[in-house]
Amino acid sequence: MTGTETKPSSGQEEGAAASARPQTLMLSFLGLYVLEHGSAVYSGSVIDVFARVGVSEDAVRSTLTRMVKRDLLARHRRGRKMYFGLTARSTEVLRDGHDRVWGAGAVNRDWDGTWTLVGFSLPEAWRSQRHDLRSRLVWAGFGPLQNGLWIAPGHLDVPAVVAGLGLEDHLNVLRGRAAEPTEAAQLLHRAFDTAGIAERYRAFLDQWDRPDPLPSAPDDLARQLLLHTDWLQVVRSDPRLPAEHLPADWPAIRAEHVFRTLSARYDAPAKQLADAVLDTIPAEPAAGQG
Repeated sequence: MTGTETKPSSGQEEGAAASARPQTLMLSFLGLYVLEHGSAVYSGSVIDVFARVGVSEDAVRSTLTRMVKRDLLARHRRGRKMYFGLTARSTEVLRDGHDRVWGAGAVNRDWDGTWTLVGFSLPEAWRSQRHDLRSRLVWAGFGPLQNGLWIAPGHLDVPAVVAGLGLEDHLNVLRGRAAEPTEAAQLLHRAFDTAGIAERYRAFLDQWDRPDPLPSAPDDLARQLLLHTDWLQVVRSDPRLPAEHLPADWPAIRAEHVFRTLSARYDAPAKQLADAVLDTIPAEPAAGQG
């Protein structure tokens, strides 16, 4: 990837840093060390942290600039130093990610058999709007059942999912249950790539389910950042499918246990390192916040 440098290590360890784009790592970093602190962080200390996971200074600076342009970060100058804090948009994104990581769990054990359905038909020229809508639906847990019809298990708040897209007049939203001859398990396997989801959890386990994950990483701050980034990438693609229609050995269950165990192990030493490395200031509320 242009602008990134991955430290030489075993094939397993290379996967953790190389598989994540700098912006994905940045969002994990902001969620861990900025979101709950109301602070802005000095670019130089961000560069220091990211060097620990093999991301170059140029890549960090480019990512920060790009995220400012996308209204995901706000600049705060103090003398000759530039600090970066959250915007209303990035705060919302990060809180949503936090809820996905620490919320209801990796599998749905409380499904009542109801599906939320979203049908849409957009003009052919609306490629950007179609991409944005599909991205929102995937993140919310929907899968494409057939052309223009997406489904998700449970009762989902579709207005919240599509807020700001301006597409409400082009959507049909319904709730219902499978009826003969269609079975719920058929809908699940038609709309969702269960094999692909399981494989991503197994890849996570291959990387992290070991006594000493990433031994070549310099410290637990690096391991924590890579762990959270890897986990967020996995759960982003998981719609939390009903447990009753999944194999008994569904790997998400073991993977979630490994993630939570390692996160707790790294938390205290990573925080101590971050306190020593990060140069922060109180961030002024961005427009739309506070």
